[in-house]
Amino acid sequence: MENTFGTTAPQLSQARISKVAFSGQAGEFFGIWIVNLLLSIVTLGIYSAWAKVRTNQYFYGHTSIENQSFRYLASPIQILKGRIIAVIIFALFFVLSAVSPILAVILALAFLIASPWLLVQSLKFNMRMTSYRNVRFAFNGDYAGAFKHFVLLPVLAAFTLYLAMPWVLKRMDQFVYGNISYGGKQFEANTETGNYYIAALVAIAAVVCVGIAFSVISALVIGATAFGTESSLNGVLGVTGFLIFVMYFLMLTLSGAIYQTMIRNHLFERTALPQIVQFKSEARVMPFLWLTITNLLAIIVTLGLAYPWARIRKASYLASVTTVAVYPQADSLVDQVQQSSSAFGEEAAGLFDIDVSLA
Repeated sequence: MENTFGTTAPQLSQARISKVAFSGQAGEFFGIWIVNLLLSIVTLGIYSAWAKVRTNQYFYGHTSIENQSFRYLASPIQILKGRIIAVIIFALFFVLSAVSPILAVILALAFLIASPWLLVQSLKFNMRMTSYRNVRFAFNGDYAGAFKHFVLLPVLAAFTLYLAMPWVLKRMDQFVYGNISYGGKQFEANTETGNYYIAALVAIAAVVCVGIAFSVISALVIGATAFGTESSLNGVLGVTGFLIFVMYFLMLTLSGAIYQTMIRNHLFERTALPQIVQFKSEARVMPFLWLTITNLLAIIVTLGLAYPWARIRKASYLASVTTVAVYPQADSLVDQVQQSSSAFGEEAAGLFDIDVSLA
């Protein structure tokens, strides 16, 4: 058996190797999505809590390993209660900010201090509401760790002109993934700083190359029409402006595709439950870039109606490039998550745009 998990052959021979499977269908999810959208509009957003649960249950239920699917356990009422509290705080934040500039500064500082707590609560709730084989996940990170990794380190990186940012991003990933547990067993995330710098440098190099290519093309086009009529020159300038917009779009999309695929592959390879499960991601830049561009174009052309199709395509691709090695010890794990968890942190975090993707 080919060793693709960074472990010795005898160890790997004990594991069951399988691909992550995603069985969701665009037509099915479109029906769920359009009903969710219409009912959320009719109920002035109240149904959005049920919409979120239905969507998560669909994607979790259609994602499986060894023919065992994941489950999303949160109830709509849990989500609704947390969302109502979060909306009230959100409204007070903006009302008080409009009343007094001093209050606005105080509230901004308060939000900065509270954001690590919101992040931790969001992760705790999301993990506790996720189960596989009737065993739930858990997140064991605390406020101090979140404040250090998501507030203090990014501020310190600014003093290095963000040259230290890849290292900071590595520390963030280690904090999040290294504090996840399953059946009482803690994940280990042994990522390497060098891989984050390589991914960043490759992404930057791609941006530079695209920028140079478009600059040369634009210069040649403008130069070729420099002695033309005023109307033709205006037309060329308009086309050049459009090309510049396309250039920036491609630069950002390409750099994002490069960085995301490289880091995802590295992160999955270096994150594991020792002797329980190992992961392998084989995402590739060009297929992921094509997926991203075509999804975005489809959503724009259809005025958003292609969103379910785009989301199903992305989930299918990510599952298809993910392999899991499950060891026999995984079969003996039992659910050990007993503590209560509130949906408020998750909803408040989402409302204030605090999120960490675990895809």
